[in-house]
Amino acid sequence: MSLLPLHITNGNNLTNRLNELNIEGEKLTWQEMLCEGPTVEIVYSEEFYHLRKQFFSAAYSTELDVAKVKSAIQILDQHNSFSEIILWFEYDLFCHINMIAVISLIRQKKIELPIYLVCSGRVRGSKNLKGLNELTTGELLKHYNDRILLNSEDLELAHTIWCIYCGKDHNLLKPYIIKSSSFKYLSNCLKAHLERFPYSKDGLNNIERNILKIVRDVNITSTNHLLGYALHFQGFYGYSDLQLLRIIENLKLFFRNTKEGLKLNRKGFEVLLGTHRYIEEFKSDMVFGGVRKSDFLFNSKANKLVNKV
Repeated sequence: MSLLPLHITNGNNLTNRLNELNIEGEKLTWQEMLCEGPTVEIVYSEEFYHLRKQFFSAAYSTELDVAKVKSAIQILDQHNSFSEIILWFEYDLFCHINMIAVISLIRQKKIELPIYLVCSGRVRGSKNLKGLNELTTGELLKHYNDRILLNSEDLELAHTIWCIYCGKDHNLLKPYIIKSSSFKYLSNCLKAHLERFPYSKDGLNNIERNILKIVRDVNITSTNHLLGYALHFQGFYGYSDLQLLRIIENLKLFFRNTKEGLKLNRKGFEVLLGTHRYIEEFKSDMVFGGVRKSDFLFNSKANKLVNKV
């Protein structure tokens, strides 16, 4: 009897779709959002579980079901039963951070199987980048048939970036922005990550500034209306509605709810003009891997992070 592949997907929706298409092999659904919250190099160690459990409780009032996660990833201990591992992750930062963690976990478990990547993004004939679940059946199957075999340099690169992400100096990511690899969208994701830190000019990061510009430039009638725009125009971040709602809630310092809809207040106009930085009033306790967002500023001229003074 020939061995079948192990598919590691980026969510339940994709797993269900692969099953509906009768794509052979076992499925492991990766249910994490490692682009936010503290992480450590040893993926799903007891320290890792502890940190993630604390994070979800504090940031999103959600209980991480550790037993469920442990049960799901136990399939990796049966790696001798598989012919290869196929990773299904998208072009955005959300997926890429999860992806490099998965690769590090595979390395951690000393699994020596061919590893392939199916990554969505640019599709011929479409102006917009597409997620895997946005692809037609034909497009999805073509992506699968054209899957990329990751070589040893790719796997080492992913592991190195994961270790840097879990560390204290994210400027070490800069050289990898221009490094070529099989990860077509990695450069965009690394640049997007550095721009998640507050800009030294106005104290806002890229996502926050974009949301306030939407409030300024579009007739936004409600928070849900704003969420829809933020989801659609977030670029390479791939944030969920839960994450963006948290950011919108934090930004309410800068706009007011009127009969005509959401409108910037004085602070909102000032921060977008760059005439005032509301860094002390607009604090965030968010952690990205091994560093706290509020401890650094992004210097756009130098294109690097600097310690906040």
